[in-house]
Amino acid sequence: MKILVDSDSCPVKDLAYKISNKYNIDILFITSISHYSINSEIDSSHYIYVDNFSEAADIEIMNRLEKDDIVISDDYGLASLVLSKKCYCISSKGYIYNNDNINSLLTRRYLSKEQRKLNKRVKSTNRKREKKDNKKFEEKFIKLICSIRRNKNFSGE
Repeated sequence: MKILVDSDSCPVKDLAYKISNKYNIDILFITSISHYSINSEIDSSHYIYVDNFSEAADIEIMNRLEKDDIVISDDYGLASLVLSKKCYCISSKGYIYNNDNINSLLTRRYLSKEQRKLNKRVKSTNRKREKKDNKKFEEKFIKLICSIRRNKNFSGE
């Protein structure tokens, strides 16, 4: 098991790194070269920089995935692909993507996109990030890691 982070705009990089160290799991931060930065909290050897074209980070993540790996991403499309490879995906707010919820998420994303094409206003479900989001992410992420290690099915509930 390893952790791959879709890290261009991931707000939980430091927290994910801390948890990966605590549980002795390899972690890689996949990011576009246009988002290059130095984070003194995270060893630079954990970063993989990819070209600055659309979906480059997603492609790199998919190429590196192996069964039971965990991906941290807020991208429903990537989450769907991750699940198809018998891996796990969690959002930065601690939402566990699974085969029971991914289709409705993708459908909602598609319908919102169609509404925007028609210049219709679409109500955003995104809210400002709060401290409780980090706590929820930490709890769900640790629960997911422990569940995978016990080799039990994990539904995210």
